[in-house]
Amino acid sequence: KMGARPSWIGSIGVDDVDAYAQKVKAAGGSIRREPSDIPNVGRFAVAADPHGVGFILFKGQGEPQPAANPGQTGHIGWRELHAGDGVAALDFYANLFGWTKGDAMDMGPAGLYHIFNIEGVMAGGIMTKMPEEPMPHWLYYVSVDAADAAAERVKSAGGQVVYGPAQVPGGQWMVQALDSQGAMFGMLAPER
Repeated sequence: KMGARPSWIGSIGVDDVDAYAQKVKAAGGSIRREPSDIPNVGRFAVAADPHGVGFILFKGQGEPQPAANPGQTGHIGWRELHAGDGVAALDFYANLFGWTKGDAMDMGPAGLYHIFNIEGVMAGGIMTKMPEEPMPHWLYYVSVDAADAAAERVKSAGGQVVYGPAQVPGGQWMVQALDSQGAMFGMLAPER
């Protein structure tokens, strides 16, 4: 109704949603939905970085869930921000959430690709979005067993493969796709 396009959105775990909502605003981001409770689940707020890219601030109730193995099939194995300004976005997230800067790779005309770590583990990349991308966005990569088979499953389920399979640094195979509603996501596999 308000023109929002289908997209995937990720959650960032915090120890105090209300305090982090204030920190997001102070750092130049915005809060799109004020902190609220989900009965018997936890507290959340919908936030956006200074370039309008959405994410969820979340604190669950009870004991925290065990960390998932990012390489395990069916789990998010990589996060990639196609930012309005890659360097400024890396600073925004690093300063707020304690993410650390890893290596940067020169991708030629695509610019620098900055790796970031969460609690010392390589977790994703941040780059300035390409001019043909309509807006900055997060792209989440699901770990799959094999790229070609996963691409076929996307197509048979009504989605569309928009890029790949292509081999990426580190030897994995990447596919970028649209789900059946048009939301973009990626897949990473150890084999083609």
